[in-house]
Amino acid sequence: MLDVRGLKKVYEGAGRRVEAVREVTFTVGAGELVCVVGPSGCGKTTLLKCVGGLLTPTAGEVVLAGRTVDGPPPGTAFVFQEYGRSLFPWMRVGANVELPLKRKGLSRVRRRERVADALASVGLADAAGAYPWELSGGMQQRVAIARALAYEPAVLLMDEPFAAVDAQTRADLEDLVRRLWRERGMTILFVTHDIDEAVYLGERVIVLSASPTVVREELRVDLPPGRDQVHTRVAPRFAELRTRVYEQIRAAKHGAPGEAGTDTPPPR
Repeated sequence: MLDVRGLKKVYEGAGRRVEAVREVTFTVGAGELVCVVGPSGCGKTTLLKCVGGLLTPTAGEVVLAGRTVDGPPPGTAFVFQEYGRSLFPWMRVGANVELPLKRKGLSRVRRRERVADALASVGLADAAGAYPWELSGGMQQRVAIARALAYEPAVLLMDEPFAAVDAQTRADLEDLVRRLWRERGMTILFVTHDIDEAVYLGERVIVLSASPTVVREELRVDLPPGRDQVHTRVAPRFAELRTRVYEQIRAAKHGAPGEAGTDTPPPR
């Protein structure tokens, strides 16, 4: 579904040249949930914006479903970290979710059906008439997720979407993403700075180096598909995977060479 090939991004201006992403290559299969994690400031958001066509790479390319990405591709939706800035406060929740559907040429009845289905999927069936500012932070992020779902994307790009919510809400939203991914069969690329979250959510974890970014390692997460916050996080295999990712990120901060292309050792 998604093929990132030798991606490089350099920012230039005001007499400065910053190489944010040096050379990143990876693939994401159709229907796969892949997490990207790395040190703070390593270029994760820059990478995701290039993948979603919001930034033009300096070199390399992104290929989505066989077509080179040269702008925001149809069939792709974003969920950003700053949910408060991605929702229009003067529009009710239902109107916020419906907004991107107006470009699809759907009838008013069909748009309302999709909005109702998306809000029900995130547990906000009764919130369509509320304003975003009347909802909690976690509920606002659910609205942002519902808006993406209503669009019925083939690929969902998520940029640290739970970084600004409390721990309990974060756990609920993580489980929501896993459930929606299983039910709807979307391809999800999920960027996070949280190691535990990456291991809990992903079928694979791509570990990035410090800036300028390259891929240090790709890990297969061989945890059971039916995960839960209580049992999965205390499983020995979860601890092994978490430790491996943490070791890689700590090494990245100290400039140690990476091991791109390697996989995790088999369970003991």
